[in-house]
Amino acid sequence: MSVLPAPLRPHPDRLLPPDPGVRALARRLYASVRELPIISPHGHVDPRLLLEDRPFADPATLLVTPDHYVTRLLHASGVPLSDLGVGAGELTESQARAVWRRLCEHWAVYRGTPVRAWLESELAEIFGVTDRPSAESADRIYDRIAQSLTEDAFRPRALFRRFGIEVLATTDDPCDDLAAHRALAADPGWDGRVVPTFRPDRYLEPAQPGWAEAVARLGGAADTDTGDFDGYVRALESRRRYFVEHGATSADHSHADVRTDPLSRAEATRVYAAALAGEATAAECTALRRHMLLEMARMSCEDGLVMTLHPAVARNHHTPTLERFGPDTGHDIPLRAEFTEALRPLLERFGTVDGFQLVLFTLDETVFSREIAPLAGFYPSVWAGAPWWFLDAPDAIRRYRRAVTETAGFTRTSGFVDDTRAFCSIPARHDMSRRLDCGMLAELVAEHRLEEDEAFDTAAALVTANPRRAFKL
Repeated sequence: MSVLPAPLRPHPDRLLPPDPGVRALARRLYASVRELPIISPHGHVDPRLLLEDRPFADPATLLVTPDHYVTRLLHASGVPLSDLGVGAGELTESQARAVWRRLCEHWAVYRGTPVRAWLESELAEIFGVTDRPSAESADRIYDRIAQSLTEDAFRPRALFRRFGIEVLATTDDPCDDLAAHRALAADPGWDGRVVPTFRPDRYLEPAQPGWAEAVARLGGAADTDTGDFDGYVRALESRRRYFVEHGATSADHSHADVRTDPLSRAEATRVYAAALAGEATAAECTALRRHMLLEMARMSCEDGLVMTLHPAVARNHHTPTLERFGPDTGHDIPLRAEFTEALRPLLERFGTVDGFQLVLFTLDETVFSREIAPLAGFYPSVWAGAPWWFLDAPDAIRRYRRAVTETAGFTRTSGFVDDTRAFCSIPARHDMSRRLDCGMLAELVAEHRLEEDEAFDTAAALVTANPRRAFKL
C-alpha cells in the first residue's frame, strides 16, 4: 500500500523542545520575539536589488542558483552545477524550469538539513506553496511561485518590508564607489536601511595572484600613491573613512588564520616593496598579511568600524570548479582554527581600548568553549559570533549556546548572522535561530537556572539589543 506524501506544512512547534511543559514556555517565548525586526549585520545581498526593485526573474534564480547552501548538496548528489544555472547569467524560462525540476527531483537529499527547513519555510510562508517538492509537483510549484513574482507584493522592496528587516548589511570591495548605497539612501521612495561592510581581504594577501594590480586600484580609489608601504596604509585608511561616511559600521576579514604578529615598520616596508616587485617569499607574504590584520585593528580603534573575523576556510577547494564557475559556488571547506595565541598581540594592544569591538566567528566548534567564550568572557572588546555557515544549523546552534553561555553568558554574543546571498532565505534563517534560542531559554527556566521574566528579556535581547550593540547598529 502506497502512502501519499504529506503536504508541505511546516509545523508551528518545529525546533522547540519535545517536553510538553518546556515546549509550552518555549512557545510563549517564541511568540514574544517572532515579529521583532530582523537585524542582518553580515550578508551578501546586492544593494542594487533594492535600488532597482525589479521583479525577480523566476523561481530558480531566486531560490536555487545564487544559494550555494542549496547547490552544493545537489552537486554532491551528482547534479552538475551547469544544470543548476550556476555561472550562466540570465536563464530562459525553459532553463529556469529545468533547474527547478532538478531541485524538486532531489528533495530527499535535504532530509534532516537546515536547508530543508529554510526552503520549506520560504515555499510555504512566503509563496503559499502546499505541495511537497517532487518530480511530480515541480511544475505546479514553479507556476505558483512564478505567478507570485509577477505581483508587486513580491518585488524586493515589498518583501524587505514584509520580512521586517530593520537593517541589512552588504559586503563590499574597498574600491567600490558605493553608488548603489548612495542612491538608495537618497531615494525618497525608500525608507529602509542598507549599510555597506568594508571587506579588504584581497588587498591584504600579497601571495594571491593579482595583488599588486589590486593595490594599484586601491590607490586610484583613494587618490593615494600606493608605491610604498606608508601610502598603502593611507589608502586603506582613506577607503575605510569613505565607507564610514556611507553608513558602514563594520569591517569583515576572512583569512587562513587570525595571527596578528607585528612587524617593525622597517620590515613591513621592506616586505611590501618586495611583494610589489613579485619578489617576496611565501613566508614574507604571510607575515605581512598578519601584520596588516593588526593594522586593521588599529584602524578600527581610530575610525570605529567593528572588526569581525571569520577565518580558517580553504577557499575554492576544487580548482576545476573555480575555473569554470568562479568563487562562492559551494566548494569552500572549513579548516581548524586557533584564536588565543593568534590574537594575543592584537588584544594586548587594543583589547581594552574604549570603542574597539571584535566579533569572532569560527567554523571550528572546538574553539567555542576553549577559546572564543573565555576571550569574550574577559575582554570588553570581544563578542562571541553566532554559529556561521556550516554551523548555522539546529544542533550546532544548540551546542554553541551550551558551549559559550557558561563562560560568556548571553550578553557577550553577537546575535544571529544569516550570511546569505539568497534574499528570501533571510527570514527563514532568523526564525530558526529564534526558535532554538527560545527552546534553550525555556529549558533553563525549567531547570530553575533562570527566572521566566529573565528568559523573556534575554530572548528579545538576542534578537535586537545584542546585534545592535555588537555591530554598532
